[in-house]
Amino acid sequence: MKRKLPFSRRITLGALVLVLVGALAWVALRTGPLAATRITVMRVQEGRLAPAIFGIGTVEARRSWMVGPTAAGRVLAVRVDVGDTVKAGQLLADMDPVDLDQRLAALDASLARAGSTQAAAQAQLKDAAARRELAVINARRNQELAAQNFISAAALESRMQEKASADAALQAAQANLAGTGQDVARQKAERAGLQQQRGNVRLLAPADGVVTSRDAEAGTTVVAGQPVLRLIDPASLWVKLRVDQGRSAGLAPGLTASIVLRSHPGAPVPGQVARVELLADSVTEERIAQVAFAQAPTARAMGASVGELAEVTLQLPETASSLLVPSASIQHRQGETGVWRIEHGKPVFAPVRLGVRSLDGQVQVLDGLKAGDEVVVYSQKALTPGARVQVVDTLIQDGHKGAVP
Repeated sequence: MKRKLPFSRRITLGALVLVLVGALAWVALRTGPLAATRITVMRVQEGRLAPAIFGIGTVEARRSWMVGPTAAGRVLAVRVDVGDTVKAGQLLADMDPVDLDQRLAALDASLARAGSTQAAAQAQLKDAAARRELAVINARRNQELAAQNFISAAALESRMQEKASADAALQAAQANLAGTGQDVARQKAERAGLQQQRGNVRLLAPADGVVTSRDAEAGTTVVAGQPVLRLIDPASLWVKLRVDQGRSAGLAPGLTASIVLRSHPGAPVPGQVARVELLADSVTEERIAQVAFAQAPTARAMGASVGELAEVTLQLPETASSLLVPSASIQHRQGETGVWRIEHGKPVFAPVRLGVRSLDGQVQVLDGLKAGDEVVVYSQKALTPGARVQVVDTLIQDGHKGAVP
């Protein structure tokens, strides 16, 4: 026969089973899938917001120059090095003139010959003018004599023909003189152009600046437009700033800026937005602005270098008093932007209309909430309307305290 357990033993086992079932139910309700979602909440308050725009940029020079020849040639000598300060008009490098000096000498000889030809043409013009004047006098005298029948008509016609020949000779001399003048002008223009080419082989500094790059050495053959040296104006340094298009509202010239160079992270430098570019970057979805240093000497004193990264914070005007919520509380659900508001202990999704944001995580609420409303900042998991929730001070994840968005 099967032996029965004592009554007290059965009572004990039943109690243990009930305790075990209760423990399992408690665990399921507290930590299992049926447990309430732990959340942290905050009351909506009114306050003023100091919005700002943050972006990363690179230090660039507003004024820079690439100095090189206008025609292909060989570099003869480079007279400056990287880091040298140069003055406007200073000789930086020489290109090989090849045969330009000989061509200039040939043009000088041609000009001298053209000058002699022009002098001869002027003398011929004077001779032709004198001959014409004599022919005119003789023709007039013979006309008077012919009128008195002292000479024959044939003699008068001969004098008139001499006058016509003198007129033609004078016109030819005038045309010859004009031709020599045009020849002189042409050769002078050719010499000026050649002299300009000769001057182009001397690479001069277009303005005061600093040499930042030496791209060719003596003996190097360069093509037209290829830079031999690069210059910048160190007093024209500014920061080319890139800002996310979604966070660029309010970006405009004149905004005050705080510039932190990567080489000096603990020393912010004041600045100002000098220009906002009309063209944005459609690939990176960023807007571009140029931020100038407040004082040009400050950039040099800070040791800013072209190409250095900089963090820029632009301060926007302070807003009027309005409702503020943490940016962590903003959620997107079914195409709407809103927050989870606690009503009678249950979460309810409330669509809101947002304004500006601050860099410390505060967002301006224009519509959808009122002062004193409780909104969920962090939740242990995604919420649904009417879900069971438990308000806690902080959330714990993986054994460490931390906020869970």
